[in-house]
Amino acid sequence: MPALIFDCDGVLADTERHGHLPAFNATFTEFGLPVQWSEEEYAEKLHIGGGKERLSSLLTPEFVQAAGLPTDLAAQQEAVASWHRRKTQIYTDLIMSGALPARAGIARLVTEAAAAGWMLAVASTSAEPSVRAVLQHCVGDVLAAQFQVFAGDIVAAKKPAPDIYLYALEHLGLTRDEAVVIEDSNNGLRAARAAGLRTIVTVSSYTAAEDFTTAALVVSSLGDPDGESATVLRSPAGVVPHGAVMLHDIDSLLHSPNQEEES
Repeated sequence: MPALIFDCDGVLADTERHGHLPAFNATFTEFGLPVQWSEEEYAEKLHIGGGKERLSSLLTPEFVQAAGLPTDLAAQQEAVASWHRRKTQIYTDLIMSGALPARAGIARLVTEAAAAGWMLAVASTSAEPSVRAVLQHCVGDVLAAQFQVFAGDIVAAKKPAPDIYLYALEHLGLTRDEAVVIEDSNNGLRAARAAGLRTIVTVSSYTAAEDFTTAALVVSSLGDPDGESATVLRSPAGVVPHGAVMLHDIDSLLHSPNQEEES
């Protein structure tokens, strides 16, 4: 049984700009921290996999002093964990409010894959409650219940390390030739390719200019036949969807030659 494995942020919904960033900044305000990330600054933070890791990047000696934080490393990490818990709650509340719609094609493709008996999964560095909130909002409770979710600190090394995808393959009981990944960032693509997985990239607002050379297919979105049209940006595997990425397109990718994975 083949599997379709989705990243969460930027793939299920364009959550980074309109979800995670305001949630981080609201958290900074609540905790009285002397920082607010601009869109440009957050774009740089996105090169760091994981929310706690992004928060930890604040902990320069200058910031620690300005924020009145303890100098003890363990105490600092406790503070980061507390910030991250609150940020996750703010973000989850934002998602459940319906503020961030699913990206084009997500609900359609998930419905089609589930009906065809494909396994469904999410592999993300975001906290699991955040991922499940986005998933339920984007595809509904019934379809969300059919997903296996691999998220957060389930592995120590975050993307671009391949660990989350290797973990997913092991727990799904699949080989690399039985699954296709949908990602939106270079970090995610590198993680999936290092695990040897064929990868579709749906570029998002923060990632359009990144390098997706090793992707099997790069599109503007998954598209919908009666809505937003998907533009094919690169197709080295030779699969060219017409306006929308359909399950038969993904099945064709699954049976196409696999490029050499990244070392």
